[in-house]
Amino acid sequence: MNAKTSLLNQPLKINRLVLRNRLVLAPMQQYQGTPESFATQHHVDHYGRRARHVGLVILESVAVSPDGRLNPNDIGIFTDRHVAPIRKIADAIRQAGAPAFIQLSHGGRKSDPQTTRRLVGPSAIPYDDFFGTPNALTLSEIESIVQEYRLAARRSLHAGFDGIEVHAAHGFLVHQFLSPLTNRREDAYGGSLEGRARLLREIVAAVRAETGDDYPVIVRVSATDYASDGLTAGQLGEMLKGVDIDAVDVSTGGLLPVAPEHTPDGYQLPYAAAIKQHVRVPVIAVGNIHRPDYANRILEDGLADAIAIGRPMLRDPDFAASMLGIEAGAKAVDDRACKAATS
Repeated sequence: MNAKTSLLNQPLKINRLVLRNRLVLAPMQQYQGTPESFATQHHVDHYGRRARHVGLVILESVAVSPDGRLNPNDIGIFTDRHVAPIRKIADAIRQAGAPAFIQLSHGGRKSDPQTTRRLVGPSAIPYDDFFGTPNALTLSEIESIVQEYRLAARRSLHAGFDGIEVHAAHGFLVHQFLSPLTNRREDAYGGSLEGRARLLREIVAAVRAETGDDYPVIVRVSATDYASDGLTAGQLGEMLKGVDIDAVDVSTGGLLPVAPEHTPDGYQLPYAAAIKQHVRVPVIAVGNIHRPDYANRILEDGLADAIAIGRPMLRDPDFAASMLGIEAGAKAVDDRACKAATS
């Protein structure tokens, strides 16, 4: 199969947006934000350089609250002053030829202790001793967090992003509500699958209130907690049926301080394939899918609709070109565009 006929090189529609190919730059933290959570020139250069060939760039986690940052040097979008610096990233990505999605997040019980004034979660269950025991959120606090997502969505539009990814994976706040291991609530936000998914539904609805229906809104999920009594892909698939999203970005783990014993090629693919059985929107798979023949076989078999690449793109900004079979001569044009975007 040559580059022109491979599914990896074919367009993919997410809401009104048509991606030029099905390769996604996965969100990976850069740890280069300022103490006030402002984006820096590093982010502009990093993302602009890697956007030249992928079909979509998803930014690293961007905090919706000063108390929800994952690390002291995270970037945020919790004030209007954060818009101008982060807009430079979106501009650089688009000028390199790819759309830019922003990933909105709140760490919940895994928020950084150095920057968090009040650690919160669905229930008072700690992740570990480092983070400590969170305060169970009150109903008014939940409402406030939903509004923080809404305002973050408004600022994301002002910053020029082409889409929004709600971070509901890796043990952060929304994931904590979804999983029975961390959500022991007995009110409307706990108990049943519907109750545990309520926060995610409300956040997406609040985002939609700012973006409208014809704007791409996707969600990143962890489809297993790597625990026998934790969240399963089947449960999550049922939960997602009531959420107004345009694609699902499927990862795993992060809720507990445990990791899978083995991480072979495509180790997270079965979870993406399971989620795909429940939803009618594109599914993005990730997890050691680093060979073009393997990626294309996944797409051909209908196990996923797009492939996300993380660490190889950190090491080699031209990794996407090799995955897509793009000749080296094609890079020079994109290099010039990238330089123009970041000057």
